[in-house]
Formats: sequence, structure tokens, C-alpha cells
Amino acid sequence: MHLLLAGIVGSTAYGLAGPGSDVDRIGIFAAPTVAFHGLHPPQESIVTTEPDVTYHEAGKWCRLALSGNPTATELAWLPDDLYETRTELGDRLIAIRSAFLSAPRVRAAYLGYAAQQFRKLESRGDGSFSADTRRRTAKHARHLARLLHQGRELYATGQLLIRLEDPQSFLDFGERVAAGHLDEARDLLARTERDFDGIRTPLPPQPDEPVVERWLLDVRAAHLPMDKSRFPA
Repeated sequence: MHLLLAGIVGSTAYGLAGPGSDVDRIGIFAAPTVAFHGLHPPQESIVTTEPDVTYHEAGKWCRLALSGNPTATELAWLPDDLYETRTELGDRLIAIRSAFLSAPRVRAAYLGYAAQQFRKLESRGDGSFSADTRRRTAKHARHLARLLHQGRELYATGQLLIRLEDPQSFLDFGERVAAGHLDEARDLLARTERDFDGIRTPLPPQPDEPVVERWLLDVRAAHLPMDKSRFPA
């Protein structure tokens, strides 16, 4: 595995982490190009929970980012101090990060993931649950608000801001929803969807796939040489 780009994402990156929060990491790796031609294609994702790390093979990461997937997308928009691995190909990916964006996919992805968080909140009832469930409910609520905020800003400006300017407001929102104020989450979701309708976005209707493909082909070319020790004569 050749790691191209990796960094810290999630609550730590947003400024929402608490004393007991996990540190989430995500990265992109390149499998040897020759491996795609064998009987068993290379593994596309490597996920561990201790520590919390997700690595996606370059091709899979590109597909996720082209679909607007928020977690994959944010890797290309991290502040410099959150990157833990950077290579020339990783820097080139950061340089073309806007090529992965398109208006309909950004809208669908961020609103869709926020709606998933809301459905989790609805299933939790009226706030009369255990302390552990309440903590998880607050987490879902603040991530709903965070997704809506980041998605709206990305849709309006073409720029994804990772660090939240006022993280405490998201934490307070989560606590209010966990205390039983589910209507706040419902109203925020509906209001943001209306905002999307009224925004004149700079994002294009389609991502720039030729630019993305040129980068991915360069990754494949850079990892073409075969390790002959693995294939004795």
C-alpha cells in the first residue's frame, strides 16, 4: 500500500471534539497497478476501529468524491496542520479538488446525509431515554447541523470550510435536540433545503471528470512497476 494523502477528519477537525471523542483519520492509497489485472482485485478500503482509520484506494476515493460524499470530500479540503501524510500526488489531488464538485451531487449528498441523521433522531423518541442514548442523540443532532452548514456554504461559495467558526453553537444545538426539542432539527433541515433552492451556486452541473481521470491515470502510471520478487520466474 502506497499512502498518497492522509489526515485527521471528523469532530477533531470541525472543533466539536470533547474529552472522550475518538480521533478519526482518513487517507488515500494506491494499490500496485499490476494487481488490478490478477484474479483477485486489490482491496478497495481498509478500515480499523482501534485506532479509527479509513483508507480508500485511489479509484474508490475518486468515485466517492465525485458522488459528493462529505467524508471523502473533506480530505481534500483540510487545513494544512491536519494533514499527516502528503506526497506529490496527494498535493496534486488537493490542487484539483474543485474538479470533483457539482451542484446537484453536493446538494443531494449533504441534504441526504443530514436527513439520515434526522431519521436517527426521530427514532429516539421524546428525550426520555438513558444518558448514553442522550449523548448519542446530541452527537447526531450536531452532525446534522454541521452537515447542513458545510453543505450550504460549499453550495453557495464553492469552498468547503472544515473548521467551524462557532463550534459551541453546534454543541448547544445538539444538547437542545437531545433534551427533546426535535422540532429544532426538523425546522433546520427544512429551512436549509429552502436555502438551497434560493442559492445561485458557482458549482457546475457536472464534475470535471477528465481532470480527475488524468490524475488517476498518473497514479496508475506511477505505481506500474512490478515488484519482481513477488513473481519469481
